[in-house]
Amino acid sequence: MEPKIIFQDNYILVLDKPAGMVVNRDKTVKGKTIQDWLMANGEWRMAKSRLYRSGIVHRLDKETSGLLLIAKTKNAFENLQRQFKERKVKKKYLTLLRGKLEPKQGEIVLPISRTRKNREKFGVFPEGKKARTKYKILRYLKKFSLVEVELLTGRTHQIRVHFSFLGYPITADLKYGGKRAKEDRLFCPRMFLHAFRLGFYHPKNKNFCEFVSPLPSELENAILKICEKSSS
Repeated sequence: MEPKIIFQDNYILVLDKPAGMVVNRDKTVKGKTIQDWLMANGEWRMAKSRLYRSGIVHRLDKETSGLLLIAKTKNAFENLQRQFKERKVKKKYLTLLRGKLEPKQGEIVLPISRTRKNREKFGVFPEGKKARTKYKILRYLKKFSLVEVELLTGRTHQIRVHFSFLGYPITADLKYGGKRAKEDRLFCPRMFLHAFRLGFYHPKNKNFCEFVSPLPSELENAILKICEKSSS
């Protein structure tokens, strides 16, 4: 399991992260991380820097696949961090939700914070930090909704928490998907969430860059299985 290089120059690196790979190295993390891969394969100085997390500017959950942005220099790292803070970075995801989500497009604005009972989980609470999620239905598939999601804020587990709270959990999400998540694993081997589009301003030339990652085969196959079941 290795990340795929989508683009690189002297300032940035764009990776396609496989599902099942943790982004940042931590004492509690087992297995190879994106940071480990960068430290082993990156031939630029920033890749070896633990202080700057090998240039990793943002994160994706372990089971989320898709586009990840890496800085190769200190100036690029600080520039891209500033873009994230100022909401200049455009991040879009593809997800499959349980249920028929309506209306077909909208914006979810609900505060998110850690749960009191389980510090590894997040939920919607009045005292939480403001979180905004924009969505658009691409297609209804039997009892599922294929959705394009744009993050307008970057809270931990934001997409998973927002849709689960509304009663439309992500397919095969064992943490937030409830009892049906295990059933989902019969046709979808992992959580159906993919970071498919990433846009930002290049830290050196200031041009707007945009990259796209196709839906991984295991998620494509999950959609095909739903379509086959509904037509039989």
